[in-house]
Amino acid sequence: MTQDGDLDNLVRKRIRGLRVAKGWSLDDLAARCYLSPSTLSRIETGHRRIALDQLTPIARALGTSLDQLVETVADEDVVIRPQRDEVHGVTSWLLSRDAGPQGATVAKIRVTQPAARRPPETLGVHPGKDWFTVLSGTVELVLGDRTILVEAGEAAEFSTMIPHAFGAHGGPAEILCILDHDGQRNHLRPKS
Repeated sequence: MTQDGDLDNLVRKRIRGLRVAKGWSLDDLAARCYLSPSTLSRIETGHRRIALDQLTPIARALGTSLDQLVETVADEDVVIRPQRDEVHGVTSWLLSRDAGPQGATVAKIRVTQPAARRPPETLGVHPGKDWFTVLSGTVELVLGDRTILVEAGEAAEFSTMIPHAFGAHGGPAEILCILDHDGQRNHLRPKS
């Protein structure tokens, strides 16, 4: 089979898979993308060539982009081997290859130092939200004048427009966090 044939089959499977995952019949998808159910059936089964002017409304109706619908991914892109980065008592491992939806980055962070004891006006502030879950230990989260202990198995989500800092409480702690673009820039060292 040719590379074009492989991509063609992949796109057909993705269209059908997304439609079925949404619990939609061919009639449901047809109504959303203004194609006939028979046309969609022939596209899914390979009995009709897929035209670009058909893919765009199909992708939109399925809540995906044209790029995602036709993207090819090799098996070697599945496993991420994060590189360790250590600075000021914080060790981080980026667990996502590229920024995901809305520029989000996933990282595992190990903190060994307590949160900085500074006046709230000197703590970090940036646009967006941060989210983390504690994998082990206890994290001390400083939000303005408040100090919140977040223990293993718990999660925290907060506006980063509030002056904030975090650190270990009573020993090392590990967190899994999702950071937006501004959070990544402020909490992780830039890639070399």
